[in-house]
Amino acid sequence: MLQDKKIVIIGGTTGIGLSAAQHFISKGAKVVAVGLGKKEADAARKLLGEDALVIHRDAREKDCASEAILICKDRFEGFDGLYHVAGGSGRKFGDGPLHEITSEGWEKTFELNLSSLMYSNQAAVRAFMEAETAGSILNVSSVLAWSPSSKYFTTHAYATAKSAIIGFSKAIASYYAPHNIRVNVLAPALIATPMSERAQGNQEIMDFVSTKQSLDGGRIGKPEDLNGLAAYFMSEESRFTTGQVIAVDGGWDLSEGQYGG
Repeated sequence: MLQDKKIVIIGGTTGIGLSAAQHFISKGAKVVAVGLGKKEADAARKLLGEDALVIHRDAREKDCASEAILICKDRFEGFDGLYHVAGGSGRKFGDGPLHEITSEGWEKTFELNLSSLMYSNQAAVRAFMEAETAGSILNVSSVLAWSPSSKYFTTHAYATAKSAIIGFSKAIASYYAPHNIRVNVLAPALIATPMSERAQGNQEIMDFVSTKQSLDGGRIGKPEDLNGLAAYFMSEESRFTTGQVIAVDGGWDLSEGQYGG
């Protein structure tokens, strides 16, 4: 499905991005995986093998993605797709309910989730246009962008940033469609990644999630639950699809979710 595709994954050394890197490689792709933590990058390097190049960089740096794309073109002789997974909670910076959000919490959350994505998408578009080739960009938003949870997931700057990703992606999908550059979005609900450790460690939240994400017996999502769609959007199978937002949420958006007594 991805034979000879050269793909850059921003946020590709842990969680959803690492799972995607493994899946893409199994489908024939070459991958450049970019991640923040050195330990995570070292572990990913061993796990992914010779069909991947792992780079220890911060996605919030303006030239992070552009350098990764240059490395991809140099190492693997091409660049076909960008998968932007990097992002995270701004809770530790001061994100939360609106009346509690700090200026730092707002700015850091947007920098982590939206500015980093703008930099990577800009670098990818420039690379595709310079080479005069078609290409695919896949961004990760969140189901919280339009389906809030008022009790357990009240980081309002995060929800706003994830909403902005959808608007941004649709706008650029429209503009660059004549260049055969397609831009799509995956919106997961709660997935078992390092970012969700707070929720995973709270039994009350996990009981709620088991009813809110009611598919497959009611459970937290797994990183691999996104891999099939991610591979589709990185492949030629999606050559006539752009500007789409698909929730991978186990039914979150359709379920009330039950609170304990």
